[in-house]
Amino acid sequence: MSAKIIDGKAVAASIREELKGRVAELAQRGITPGLSVILVGDNPASQVYVRNKERACIGVGMNSQVIRMPETTTQEELLDRIDQLNADPSVHGILVQLPVPNGIDSWQVIQRIDPKKDVDGFHPVNTGALFSGEPGLIPCTPKGCLELIKREGIDIAGKNAVVVGRSNIVGKPMALLLLSEHATVTICHSRTKDLGAVTREADILVVAIGRAQMITGDMIKPGACVIDVGMNRLPDGKLCGDVDFASAEQVAGFITPVPGGVGPMTIAELLVNTYEACVRNG
Repeated sequence: MSAKIIDGKAVAASIREELKGRVAELAQRGITPGLSVILVGDNPASQVYVRNKERACIGVGMNSQVIRMPETTTQEELLDRIDQLNADPSVHGILVQLPVPNGIDSWQVIQRIDPKKDVDGFHPVNTGALFSGEPGLIPCTPKGCLELIKREGIDIAGKNAVVVGRSNIVGKPMALLLLSEHATVTICHSRTKDLGAVTREADILVVAIGRAQMITGDMIKPGACVIDVGMNRLPDGKLCGDVDFASAEQVAGFITPVPGGVGPMTIAELLVNTYEACVRNG
């Protein structure tokens, strides 16, 4: 048996194409969604992420603004800049690229962003809305994972879903999204005893732990849908996920590759969130 590869790049391209049409319709009414990204410091990975976001934003016809602030930026300077964007009606989405330099409290930064413009979906107002099942902006990566599952036509209701990882960015919101689709959800983490025994019960397995190739084929239920959120670099420089793709592919029914799986979906859903914030709030 060989799993069907879920092509995140193709799905993300389809989402961007759909979005381009909706953005064009708004433009006819004189409205253009605007995304502002703040990058503090010189983190090379962050610079790559920000460039990709800017390119994607422009590609669907949205306004894109990248605000680069030096490593020496103080907390107050960053918060003041966020306040300016909160007050700017042409800005519908605000994102501060994480991680921020030492000396800046990322939690205070997240809380300062207007929740209506919080396209990362990290503000406690938005996480509370997700918990309560109310409308809000949903974190981009788990939202993208759910979209991949749905677009494969996989029925989630009543299935056993296991999320490996409990971060605020992926694990916890992913579990809530699966629960909202009526799955029976288990969250695993570093203190889970006999992890393999739990993951082998999963019809849908989402892995977001940041440990290269930790989930192997013998830990996967035959025919399961495996969503690998991890992005790790091996000693030889190659990228890999948190799932050992070679062994998992022989057991799973569906599987995302790394790269080319979840990664492109995160940026696509960021654009969707920006569009939705614009539509909701004008």
